Amino acid sequence: MLENYFKLEENGTNVKTEILAGLTTFLSMAYILGVNPGILSDAGMDFNAVFVATAFAAGIASIFMGLVANYPVALASGMGVNALFTYTIVLQMGLSYKGALACVLVSGIVFLIISVTGIRRLIINAMPQQLKLAIGAGIGFFVAFVGLKNAGIIISNEATLVGLGNFKDPAVLLALFGIVVTLVLLARNTPAAVFYGLVVTAVIGVIAGIAGVPGMPELPKAVVSFNLDFSLFGAVFEGLNELLTHPQCFTAIFTLLFVDFFDTAGTLVAVAGKTNLMTEDGELKNVERALLADAVGTVAGAVLGTSTVTSFVESASGVGVGGRTGLTAVTTGVLFILSVFFSPLLVAVTYAVTAPALVIVGILMAQQLAGIEWDNIAIAAATFVTISFMMLGYSISNGLALGFIVYGVAMLVMGKTEEVSPIIWALVIIFILYFAFLI
Repeated sequence: MLENYFKLEENGTNVKTEILAGLTTFLSMAYILGVNPGILSDAGMDFNAVFVATAFAAGIASIFMGLVANYPVALASGMGVNALFTYTIVLQMGLSYKGALACVLVSGIVFLIISVTGIRRLIINAMPQQLKLAIGAGIGFFVAFVGLKNAGIIISNEATLVGLGNFKDPAVLLALFGIVVTLVLLARNTPAAVFYGLVVTAVIGVIAGIAGVPGMPELPKAVVSFNLDFSLFGAVFEGLNELLTHPQCFTAIFTLLFVDFFDTAGTLVAVAGKTNLMTEDGELKNVERALLADAVGTVAGAVLGTSTVTSFVESASGVGVGGRTGLTAVTTGVLFILSVFFSPLLVAVTYAVTAPALVIVGILMAQQLAGIEWDNIAIAAATFVTISFMMLGYSISNGLALGFIVYGVAMLVMGKTEEVSPIIWALVIIFILYFAFLI
């Protein structure tokens, strides 16, 4: 049944590989279960209720993605956009968290409409193949940077903005150990090297913690917890009145649309570039279904009580293990739902444990730079800006937008405007307006 539905053999995979890939993706994304409630609680939302909403929204959206689009891409409440939800929409613009959820709901409905009508597909497929490679590589650098930062290998520095962390810190050493182990496994062509590297790192960390080493993953004290809080379910409907009364709602909705649209576009392009989901012409197969799943996830997340649900670039870790079909996403989704009951086990999956997977995935995704036409100054400049600002600006969408602006300006100066799609010119104008009025 699974073979026929997901076309496993046709995609060069099998049930074991897909489940392993789904588990790897889940472990790489599991941090969102703790981070998202922490951020949204600053908006006045209950931590435990957000945890439940985050897990169920991720589960539903990921399963929907796998069943409908057959993409190995998992979804959850997006990083960055959750900070936008709390610190901009609620704390700066002055909406209540219920009003902010209403803005998320409206943005999701708009996404549904433009996904069904094919507008999102046209935009993504209009992107030049060279820029798609740049986006994929840029996200690779971004993912690696996230892993290094979370593990404390890279830290903030008042003099130089960023710097090396404390290499005497046990957590940093554990992450470095995991990176080396995973690289060795990868160099020896070990199947599922990323996953096994993650498991080895977690086990060594727990053992070190038992031995008294500080900062290590904890040994779970329990296996199951049934403390579920659904108090945020339906809270979005109590905030709909703010859409008509609050002057900043339009700005909030547009910003949510912008960030989610191009985060999703960049993620799908990057992940598809490592699978057989992209045609020789650089178009994504069944992308309209993937975009529909993303939009449904946002709507479901708003109703459940969490910020915008989006495709996660950490899905590339599952692809790195060999995930090629929607069975990977379904597996991840099921694990997210089960995590509501098995949350005590997640204490063993710390930033130091997941960092090696993210760094190795970054290395694998950066290989797409080999396809860049570096002798084409327009492509070279756009690629450089895209990668630099995704990583240093800590934003996939902003890096993508600036890369497109540079590409458009370069093509204009070079007198090659006829080689640029009208859709791309429209995007360049939108991006310029976005930076001029909303950033």
